[in-house]
Amino acid sequence: AGVVLHAFPKCEILESANVAEGIAAASHPDIDLALIDLGLPDGSGLDVLRHIRNASPDTCCVITTIVGDDAHIIAALSAGARGYLLKEQPAGVLGRQLVQLAEGIPALSPSIAQRIMDHFLITGPASACDETLTDREKETLSLIARGCRNCDVAEVLCIAESTVASHIKAIYRKLGISS
Repeated sequence: AGVVLHAFPKCEILESANVAEGIAAASHPDIDLALIDLGLPDGSGLDVLRHIRNASPDTCCVITTIVGDDAHIIAALSAGARGYLLKEQPAGVLGRQLVQLAEGIPALSPSIAQRIMDHFLITGPASACDETLTDREKETLSLIARGCRNCDVAEVLCIAESTVASHIKAIYRKLGISS
């Protein structure tokens, strides 16, 4: 609360200790900023985030947590978080990042920003829009979309499972998706 009051001296603060209280507090009108921890005693802060995003899309939701692994970062940002701050940062840095939200600067801890950049370095850029799927890739995609496993696709198309995996990798790359 001290970091928030320093960043926004005239603000009113509502605190919640768990998911249930966080969801109840989200019904309060005029919430401008929600700082959400992921590790709550009765569940995940992602549930609070999703509830707030559905109930009040204009509320700026920022994850503030000690959890900094890729899965949590991607889940939070995909669910609509506008920032991801690690609590281990100095209070002054956290406060500055919160104030910068008003200027349109995402609130990201430097190590989180680096992890995001590393993620895209690993997954690679999407191919140019003019790159289309081959007929075999379309067949593979069609079978996968119907719920077939890689081994089923290999059997139907009379190809090796490793070839199916290669086709799927090419499909992901061409369509610009990562999972």
